[in-house]
Amino acid sequence: MRLHSYFRSSASYRVRIALALKGLPYEYAAVHLLKDGGQQLQPQFRQLSPDALVPVLEDGGQALTQSLAIIEYLEETHPEPALLPATPVERARVRALALGIACDIHPLNNLRVLKYLKKPLGIEQEGRDEWYRHWVQSGLAALERALADSPHTGLCCHGDTPTLADLCLVPQVYNARRLKSDLSAMPTVVRVADYCASLPAFEAAHPDRQPDAE
Repeated sequence: MRLHSYFRSSASYRVRIALALKGLPYEYAAVHLLKDGGQQLQPQFRQLSPDALVPVLEDGGQALTQSLAIIEYLEETHPEPALLPATPVERARVRALALGIACDIHPLNNLRVLKYLKKPLGIEQEGRDEWYRHWVQSGLAALERALADSPHTGLCCHGDTPTLADLCLVPQVYNARRLKSDLSAMPTVVRVADYCASLPAFEAAHPDRQPDAE
């Protein structure tokens, strides 16, 4: 396997956690999203990812894109340890938590959105940071309610072992803290994220541990 990744990419971080949890070795191929005008925009990379996004996982001659699709592929091809619960209703809950982060929070704060706010809209850094914090905090506040109000929440988002939801949560909380978001009203989110982040597989996937870390 070969993973095209950027150390600070939330989506790449999710896939690195999944690979580490499942004990799957892979080659790390760094794609710097800022250098050289954005290495993800180069023609060679676009052949792998038409939308010029990381991560991309190459496996068996196939180039797989979109982090949640990649993780579900890994779940189907390497089912242990399971990242989705046993019953349909539990799997639906975990997927809903994961999609709340990956589809409702993350896209609003993706690099290409922040770059568009800068140019051509001309929004200064302070305004862009406030945009980021607003959407992260409002999204994680909704997640806090979902976790705090559910008997299914344990040490992790669902029970006491990591699921797809935790693979999305930990990178989002990492980036929220990096941008100095206020998480004081989200004790369950913080508790779960900190517990999962302390696990060896999550530590191995941390941005600071990657070959291209700066």
